[in-house]
Amino acid sequence: MPVGLLTRRPDSGLGNIRSSPSDPSRNVDWVLMFLQATLATIGCFVIYSASRTKQDDPYVFVTRQVVFLIAAIVAMVVVMSIDYEQLKERATFFYGATIMFLVLVIVAGTVSGGARLSFDLGPINLQPAEFAKVTVLFALAAYLSEEKSDEVSYPRFLGGLIMVGIPTALVIVQPDLGTASVLVAMAMGVLLVAGAKLKYIALITVMSVMTVIAAVISGIVNRYQLRRIEAFFNQDGSDPTLRDFVYQPRNAIRAIATGGLTGKGYLEGPITNAKNDIPVQWADFPFSAIGEQFGLIGCAVVLGLFALLLLRIWRIAHLSKDMFGTFICAGVFTMILWQVFQNVAMTVGVMPVTGLPMPFISYGGSGLLTFFMLLGLVQNVHMRRYR
Repeated sequence: MPVGLLTRRPDSGLGNIRSSPSDPSRNVDWVLMFLQATLATIGCFVIYSASRTKQDDPYVFVTRQVVFLIAAIVAMVVVMSIDYEQLKERATFFYGATIMFLVLVIVAGTVSGGARLSFDLGPINLQPAEFAKVTVLFALAAYLSEEKSDEVSYPRFLGGLIMVGIPTALVIVQPDLGTASVLVAMAMGVLLVAGAKLKYIALITVMSVMTVIAAVISGIVNRYQLRRIEAFFNQDGSDPTLRDFVYQPRNAIRAIATGGLTGKGYLEGPITNAKNDIPVQWADFPFSAIGEQFGLIGCAVVLGLFALLLLRIWRIAHLSKDMFGTFICAGVFTMILWQVFQNVAMTVGVMPVTGLPMPFISYGGSGLLTFFMLLGLVQNVHMRRYR
């Protein structure tokens, strides 16, 4: 037998078996990857169906979404390639940069609907509040992981509360109550997993409500935002001043209701196809397009995919080698859960319209980039669970 056959190390045929089982490249959660790819693909089809009749170019929004998707994949790969323990050392820098951009957008951001939410960069609008979901989570997880105990001490809890409270207050000032609610939900999820007492969580809730009330009284929250809330409590009213605020939600409910069990078929929904029934359906109400075209079954499939995605994140949180990784997964889990719930709930009329997009489904570059980066962090935790 040739000597080379005795000294050669075997290869796998499916990658390189010569690498250690703990090598990050061999520990990607492909089920999680498949789920997010499926949801993003569904999103592209939904965006096309909801926007094609409302623009001169029927492909304008779906083309942009595909470009955003490619950029999001690149961003996710970059996040996955850097050990999250190394990123932890830069958590303070990321957090500081986020605060700076949140202040800048209030001062020099583009005004849209009476709010300053983004920077106008020509073909795209960049929303710092979306990326704050990543950096604030990362900073909070890094801060809480420094305490080696099963329960968060009150000083540590207070520090975490201030850490989340500063960017949340800046987001409220924009005003963007929807994103602010996501940051609060994320903080609750991470703090609960970290062992915070229920009275601490109750404190967050009370302080959040008081902050919103103070913002309303002081005039920080503009009239447009308040009218949305007022419209929620008067959905069946005949007040002509609320007509524009209840128009889209009413038609969104109609779209889902008329879809029935199996829907009217792809590109066959009369309300989705109408030019003005749900003007920004591809961004705010994509779930109504799913309901009208694919019915209750289609809605159940999409929500089932989200449920499986959340289960994978929950599993990775349990497999994490350290609490830092567990806290990251807990924050991502909570943000996705809250945004899906809020988007579906406002579509069916059980929550006020906040403009929160449905993760992976709604049109928008900042949101898509954000959630791909968040799942990149989750993959990062899973890939390095043995190290």
